[in-house]
Amino acid sequence: MDYGIKGKKAIVCAASQGLGRGCALALAREGVELVINARTAATLDATADAIRREAGVAVTAIAADITTPEGRAAVLAACPDPDILVNNAGGPPIGDFRDWDEAVWMKAVNDNMITPIMLIRAVVDGMIARRFGRVVNITSRSVKSPLAHLGLSNGARAGLTGFVAGLSRQVAKHNVIINNLLPGPFATDRQVDGLRKLSAKAGQDYDTFAKARMAEVPAGRFGTPEEFGRACAFLCSADAGFIVGQNLLIDGGSVNSTL
Repeated sequence: MDYGIKGKKAIVCAASQGLGRGCALALAREGVELVINARTAATLDATADAIRREAGVAVTAIAADITTPEGRAAVLAACPDPDILVNNAGGPPIGDFRDWDEAVWMKAVNDNMITPIMLIRAVVDGMIARRFGRVVNITSRSVKSPLAHLGLSNGARAGLTGFVAGLSRQVAKHNVIINNLLPGPFATDRQVDGLRKLSAKAGQDYDTFAKARMAEVPAGRFGTPEEFGRACAFLCSADAGFIVGQNLLIDGGSVNSTL
């Protein structure tokens, strides 16, 4: 299936590994030229090389912290007029809200709400002028089904979701389409790290704890970055122009909800 985006330009944030890398690779396979970002240069460069070899597209790697004004400026300097923006940043730490002071909350809101909004602000008018734009924000299933140990994520990402709900409907008439992807349990380094912390808190060994969590997923497994990336690529496609301001759960059925 031709997604109609060959030759388009995309910024994919936090793309050196995990879900961000899955999105970058899926877009590259559709012929999209990439600017990818992450903080660790060595890991990012290795990812860029791997994508170039597999997909044969131009990939520019910008090692910077996307949650800072300087990091965003560096990425936007490399791709000032993207057709596609995939917002992603490392999620805030898990824990008990009693342990989070104001500084921790400010960082969570900056990383997972303000940063994507600032990137959208920087590129949306250009997308409107060209009459094509796709923005996908990687948020979390906790937006629809809050998890107690993810209070920082629950709050910050819900704020982004509320903002997107309004803006997406203002710009859709210009063929600028904004949606959110809500991942559940995926086989990523971040998922493993979180499960290790939770298993230690519960006094269980990691393998037993992880298998029990996997058994709770109706699909009977954790998701893969590759299938997440393919969902992202579809939302970025020319065929997704009538999907506006939606929050797509991609969680193996973990959130038990009719709507």
